[in-house]
Amino acid sequence: MIVVHHLNNSRSQRVLWMLEELGLPYEIVRYQRDPKTMLAPKSLRDVHPLGKSPVLVDGDQVLAESAAILEYLLERYGNGRFVPPAGTPEALRYRYFMHYAEGSAMPPLLLKLVFVRMESAPVPFFAKPIARMLARGAQKAFVDPQLKLHLDYLEGEIGKTGWFAGDEFTAADVQMSFPLEAAASRAALDASRPALHAFLERIHARPAYRAALERGGDYDLVPKSPR
Repeated sequence: MIVVHHLNNSRSQRVLWMLEELGLPYEIVRYQRDPKTMLAPKSLRDVHPLGKSPVLVDGDQVLAESAAILEYLLERYGNGRFVPPAGTPEALRYRYFMHYAEGSAMPPLLLKLVFVRMESAPVPFFAKPIARMLARGAQKAFVDPQLKLHLDYLEGEIGKTGWFAGDEFTAADVQMSFPLEAAASRAALDASRPALHAFLERIHARPAYRAALERGGDYDLVPKSPR
C-alpha cells in the first residue's frame, strides 16, 4: 500500500491529487504545522531526514520532493497517462514546467512570505520601524517585480493551449498548481491575469482534485474568486 506522509496546507496535496487521478489506493499519515512557526513537526524526520512533506512510501521506496514523487508514480503506475509522448515538443515543455515550478516559480513566492511576516514579526519596539522598512523595501525593489515577471510569463504560456504541456492535462499541471495557488492566496495573482485564473478554475473542477481535497483535509490555498 502506498503511504503519503501529508502535511496540512503543503505541497503534499499535489501528491494526493496525482494518486486520485491515477486511481491508486493509498493511506495518509497526517501532520499539522506548528501554528506559530508554520513549520512541519519534528516527527517527520523519523520518515525522512529533512523532516519535510511530501514523503511517499511505496514498499521499500521512500521518496521526497514533489516532482520526483510524481515522476515515480507515473513511471510505475501511469501506463503512459498524464505524460506527453517522448520526443515531442510537448514532452520538452512537460519536463521544463516540472522543474520550473519549484526551481523558478516558488523562490519569489517564498521571499514574499518571509518579508510579509517580517513586517509583523516580534522584535524590540525600537527595531520595528527598521524591520518594516527593510521588508517593504525588499518587496518593492526585488520581490514584487520578480513575481510580476513570472506571472506575466505564465499568463502568456498558459494562454497558448490552456495547459502547461500541450493540449491535454498532464502531471506538469499538477506540479504547477501549488505555486499558482500560493500566488493567488497571497494576492500576487489577481484578476488582471484571466488565463491563469481560468486554469485554476479548470483544475479545481476536476473530480480527482476534489477527491484529494476531501482526503487531505485543511488546504487554505484554494483561491477565492478574483476581486
